[in-house]
Amino acid sequence: MAQRNSPFFDTATTLGKILSFFGIAGLCGVLAAGLLIPGAMVAGNAATAGIEAFENLPAELSESPLAEPSKVLDKDGTVLATFYAENRVPVTIDKISQNMKDAIVSIEDERFFEHTGVDPRGIARALINNLTSSSTQGASTLTQQFVNNVLINDAASKGVDQSQITFSGNKDIQDKLREAKLAIAVEKKYSKDEILEGYLNIVLFNGTTYGVEAAAQRFFSIPASKLNIQQSAMLAGMVQRPAAFNPVKNPELTLKRRNLVLAKMLDNKKITQAEYKAAVKSPLGLKVKEIRSGCYAAKYANNFCDYITHLIVNDSQFGDTVADRTRKLYRGGLVIKTTLDSRLQKEAEKEARAAIPANDSSNLGTSLISLDPKTGNVLAMAQNKIYSPQDGTQYTEYNFNTDRATGGSGGFQGGSTMKPMTTLAWLESGNNMWDEIDASRDFYENEFQWEASCLARGYTNSIDEEDGGWNVNNASDGFKRDMTVEYGLYWSINTATVAEASEIDLCKIQDVAARLKLMSPTYTSPATGEEIPRAANPPFVLGTENVTPMATAAAFASFANKGTRCEPRAIESVTDAEGNSYKAPEVSCEQVLDENVVRNLNGTLSKIAGQRVARNTMDDTPIAGKTGTSNGAAATWFAGYSTGIATVAWVGRNDSNAPIFGMEINGQVYDYADSATFASPMWLAYMKDVIGYYPSEDFGEPDEAPGPTITPIPNTAPDSASGDEAGTQTDGDTTEESTDESAEESTDNNADNG
Repeated sequence: MAQRNSPFFDTATTLGKILSFFGIAGLCGVLAAGLLIPGAMVAGNAATAGIEAFENLPAELSESPLAEPSKVLDKDGTVLATFYAENRVPVTIDKISQNMKDAIVSIEDERFFEHTGVDPRGIARALINNLTSSSTQGASTLTQQFVNNVLINDAASKGVDQSQITFSGNKDIQDKLREAKLAIAVEKKYSKDEILEGYLNIVLFNGTTYGVEAAAQRFFSIPASKLNIQQSAMLAGMVQRPAAFNPVKNPELTLKRRNLVLAKMLDNKKITQAEYKAAVKSPLGLKVKEIRSGCYAAKYANNFCDYITHLIVNDSQFGDTVADRTRKLYRGGLVIKTTLDSRLQKEAEKEARAAIPANDSSNLGTSLISLDPKTGNVLAMAQNKIYSPQDGTQYTEYNFNTDRATGGSGGFQGGSTMKPMTTLAWLESGNNMWDEIDASRDFYENEFQWEASCLARGYTNSIDEEDGGWNVNNASDGFKRDMTVEYGLYWSINTATVAEASEIDLCKIQDVAARLKLMSPTYTSPATGEEIPRAANPPFVLGTENVTPMATAAAFASFANKGTRCEPRAIESVTDAEGNSYKAPEVSCEQVLDENVVRNLNGTLSKIAGQRVARNTMDDTPIAGKTGTSNGAAATWFAGYSTGIATVAWVGRNDSNAPIFGMEINGQVYDYADSATFASPMWLAYMKDVIGYYPSEDFGEPDEAPGPTITPIPNTAPDSASGDEAGTQTDGDTTEESTDESAEESTDNNADNG
């Protein structure tokens, strides 16, 4: 309610004080009637009308739950972040020191234990003071103050705009009448200790610090039960003017106020003369502990914290509207236990920032995300950029790991991390890893018909108006020839993957990606708004579509879990301050791939991870994975896993798909880069430190081929155009120079993949 501007209640002038006297006197008379004081004290028609108005006011106090901070915890109960509009920790009366109770009663309402909600003597005292001095003295009892705070809390909890809430200092007679009647009702319903407990838990002490427990922790780093005389006096003195009596900003003024409270405690015989002398000579003795609100204040896991807030705000069980859910987060005292493993999180943040610093001139981003393959639990979610709304390339509020609905960037071109989907469709179609394919073909004319059973015609064409067809190139010379499927996947040969796709149904590849929820089976045409199957665009098999690191991690975790995909899950449980439990996502897993098919895929992916990325440095821990590089290395990946942890590493541009070749990165100019440059080493550095936390098992042996599965690579140098480097190799042995990847380039907006 807006402040009244009526001159009849302007106490800044003598006339105003006199007129205020009649207003207060009338109120006192009405309140006296409410307290059953003899009617002789209430005279005149005005008083009679006031009594009638008083009797028509509601006598039941609407009490919404007190606003309490919400907390986000890791899987072991460590607090990651606190959210609050009002920082408050409710405690029972026995958890508040007697010193504090004596101090607040002495300074705010010394007759608290004698009146029944409204104190006519106090009103009279305030009246005399206000008429005879330049200072203004209030007449509200602690009970009335409690009522006023409850009304404010109730309005705030219902989302009432602050401008419409009646605060102390802008009340009219009607407001005071209502407050008084409710105070009388409260006194009839609750004991004095219950009212005092309620008051000390609801009252504002400073800023966003509400309630005595939060105030004790904030300014003295102790619980309210341990407050001594001088500490209690300081806190009690603050409630009258929380902004002015701020011990951090206005220590001298706060000290004077504290000593006034000590004097009142002495007058009321709550402390002895000796205690008073000792207390008044003591310094404030602050030991300030700031509890900051929100994900910006988290010491780590800021982006994960932001992801959790999106999950809460997007969930209708926390309120009908986004505003309701946000209010629940900041006022509802939620305890949100998450799946995050802080051991992994801290390592992930360290490596994500070490790979490319947040303020590097290249402005490249990095991210790491880990899932538990058997549950889908998110174990870590990190990136190099600092979570902040500040200007500067080192800051961002985008989460590189997630989709736009949960605060993410929406993903990046997946590159060759898409190639296993084609191989899975190949195997599901009854083929083998050792089957020979013609990877020499590098051009598919527009008339070429790609089988696509999910399309109306049953096929699609490779359309390129300029070239008359689809040119498919490899990054390195010497790979356009016959080879096995395994060989093509191991060295990530574009022409091999496209040759596979040309022999099977594109809709089966689309279906594999959809079952793994790597991407939806259709996309919306920007030109027509029509939903178009991805199979209509053959180059999707080389990773031209954007995918998120989280979706990629869930897909590859399915390979670690014998073809069973578990939905990513970040929240284990949620309760609120009232003890209510909310439905948290359960572990949700589904067999989406045949176990034998996955076992055969893992046979090749384990060689990629073990021989080419880890270089046999993982202490015999079974690992598997796939590299990926988009055109110009705008997005580079390694998606790797054990049966205990699946982790995706991404490094690239978050602002465009422009090539990074020729850029200065970490003080070095890179004329060429691929997933082996940053993403794979970052993955390895991280996983070497954390893989032991989650025990691993073997993936199982793939079916045996009738002959060698990996044939020697010809002695070639990588093409100068782009792509992941194949290096050189003789007799099948990988040398130091040949550990980088074989990336392939397509001229049809496809990926340089490795």
